[in-house]
Amino acid sequence: MAKLQKQTKTPMSLAVINHHTAAIDVGSMLMMVSYSDAQGNQCLTQADGFTQGIQQLAKTLKQASVTDVAMEATGVYWMALYEVLEDHGLSVTLVNPRHFKNVHAQKTDVLDCQWLHQLHAHGLLKASHIAPELYRELKNYLHERNILQQQKSDTLNRIHRLLTLMNIKVQHLISDIEGVAAMKLLHSIANGVKDPAILLSQIDVHRLKAGKEELLLSLQGTYKDQFIIILQRLLKAYDFYKQEMKAYELFIEEVLKKMLPEDEHGNKPEVNKKKGLVRKNQYSINLKEYLKNILGTDTTQIDGMEEITVLEVVSVTGADMSKWPTSDHFVSWLNLSPRPKKSGGKILGHQKRFNHNRATQAFRLAAQTMWRNNGSLGRLYKRLAAQKGAKKAIKAVARKLAVIFYQMVKNKTQYDKTRLVTEQKYHERKIAGLKKIAALYGFVLQPKIVTSL
Repeated sequence: MAKLQKQTKTPMSLAVINHHTAAIDVGSMLMMVSYSDAQGNQCLTQADGFTQGIQQLAKTLKQASVTDVAMEATGVYWMALYEVLEDHGLSVTLVNPRHFKNVHAQKTDVLDCQWLHQLHAHGLLKASHIAPELYRELKNYLHERNILQQQKSDTLNRIHRLLTLMNIKVQHLISDIEGVAAMKLLHSIANGVKDPAILLSQIDVHRLKAGKEELLLSLQGTYKDQFIIILQRLLKAYDFYKQEMKAYELFIEEVLKKMLPEDEHGNKPEVNKKKGLVRKNQYSINLKEYLKNILGTDTTQIDGMEEITVLEVVSVTGADMSKWPTSDHFVSWLNLSPRPKKSGGKILGHQKRFNHNRATQAFRLAAQTMWRNNGSLGRLYKRLAAQKGAKKAIKAVARKLAVIFYQMVKNKTQYDKTRLVTEQKYHERKIAGLKKIAALYGFVLQPKIVTSL
């Protein structure tokens, strides 16, 4: 007891791990900064949100021998600041505000940056994942192309509405309004053609499922000048969005070329042009071959993971999986792992956490398509959907897809379907579990003997 009392005389204190640190409370126009100078003194300053003010702040921190900077992820205001600090050679730790709490006092910008600075100096802050510059550029191009794709889809919906106002029913007979036949009809109507027979003569009727007489009836409508003018403008907008999407595909291809690995002689692999017809909303560049060379494996072989899905994931995660020690860390970062709430050794429920991670959304969309898949993952989705509902099935299968993606990219291995739990293995596990339950109650399960008549 005396020895124990002697050991407790030394007061406990937190050690300063990061000596040359700073913390910034990010705002739209004003930023409060707390940093330690070369002598270890804590200083407090402020900077405006203009580019000149941010650059001057970076120079001030460099002159004070600051090497590590922590700041909160607030909206999109942190992005410009992150770029400038990174360009000045400072190590930036982007912190999720949910991961730490403010001091027990009145909440102000000064207290926020000082509390953040103290936690960062003691090494108590966890950095958020930020992809390298090249992947951030790719992500921005993908974001803009997705917006253009959505605007194109909205324009098609407005064309559907306009055709309904004109009492033209051809959009109900031709399933794909973006197809060659439907677009020829729409452009002919926009050019002033009103006769259904002339309109129908400009397309190949034999390639359509609907009959000729039915198509003629569907093209009889109200061809007013106001409707023709609106259709002309909508088709012009549609063509504009398509051209802009192709323009962004060229920018995306340039970034992907920079990501291609070099061999020992400094040469990069050549990627062939995409062959065949390009379906709507698909890329005109050979994404599959680009991604295969960048990741070192073909992740599009995974059920449900198309090339666009893989590109969305890579733009967020990057090709380096070493940032996550295990697949469990990866799926936890994606918010695809269960988070049970335990108290007294019992599970009281599960935490619900929502995020806007584009990689998470890509995995969930891939999992949502498994209802029409007949493989192991498709059977898993159908079984879980029947037992626990579609929401939990989507999350569980998305987690499975994320684990497979992580293992393939990290270990540079090929997709192996035999490693998945097949239907036979599932039944074997089910039978083994039933035998254990029967043994607890003193029974023995025997296979059913089928006798022939």
